[in-house]
Amino acid sequence: MTGTTHIRTPTYRRPDALRRCLESLQAQTVQDWICDVYDDCPDASARAVIAALNDDRIRYRHNRPQLFASKNIDQCFTRQNPHDADYFFVLEDDNFVLPDFIEANIAACKTHGVNLVFRNQLVEFASGTDKARLSEKGILDDKLTGGVHAPDMFRLCLMADIGVSNGGLFWTRDAVTDLEIHHACSATLQEYMRTFAIAEPIHVAMEPLAVWAENGEGTTRNFGADVGYYKRELSLKRSIGILQRKAWALAKPEDRKQYLSHPVFRYPQHMRATGLVKSHTRMRVGDALPTKEVLRLAWRGALIRLLGKAEPSLAPFLAARTG
Repeated sequence: MTGTTHIRTPTYRRPDALRRCLESLQAQTVQDWICDVYDDCPDASARAVIAALNDDRIRYRHNRPQLFASKNIDQCFTRQNPHDADYFFVLEDDNFVLPDFIEANIAACKTHGVNLVFRNQLVEFASGTDKARLSEKGILDDKLTGGVHAPDMFRLCLMADIGVSNGGLFWTRDAVTDLEIHHACSATLQEYMRTFAIAEPIHVAMEPLAVWAENGEGTTRNFGADVGYYKRELSLKRSIGILQRKAWALAKPEDRKQYLSHPVFRYPQHMRATGLVKSHTRMRVGDALPTKEVLRLAWRGALIRLLGKAEPSLAPFLAARTG
């Protein structure tokens, strides 16, 4: 197994979580790696954690000026390669990886001839408390089937769900996909946009070798904007609807035709149909939803389109990704 892996870790005032995160890298079966930690704390609080670990593979980077959550995360997906690495992934400070994570993902790239892997993750409930526990199955188990999927098919995840998660992505230096969004937006919308950005075959690896912390309130520093909750939610839903309709338009006609029962997806049929109707992509969903629910979702979708304003970043992002 050859080739350096470059890990990018965004962090903000979570020293105990960051220590666990970095120790999970030290426990990897592959030891040829370098980790840059991007600290968004004005007080440089992560510096002490890194100093205590005393590992020259872990490098401290202090954001100046402060970037806030979404921009700090997004910079970690840069295509820049300062360490001349062959493999890359992003590990947020409250998450961690199991010992075989790097080794298994490199093997998946080589075995399946891909430059992009989406790895299944376990969920840590009540993260950061004495009641923390791991889920019994991975978050992809009820969403996708394993294997190599074409990008236009994979984007249809957006009709039912967020698609990729930051901590599940692993890529090589030869990846065509630019995973950095390059535009200021919410951290949540970023992941929907990152799913849309997939531009090459992606291998979905079902063995869960990473852990995602269910800790939403701890990662909502957004990107510095002071926006009311309802306005923010309407903007997010309006933007998601635009991405959904665009992903649908880019899909092959035969994949659209069998989407509701396509074996690539494990989402329940009603979830697939909900996305179609609510986004005003397609209203005819057969018996996947009762007529009353179709009307309710169509009405909600109409309100979102009427009252919601798409995030300004979406138009230039789509222009850059679709030509």
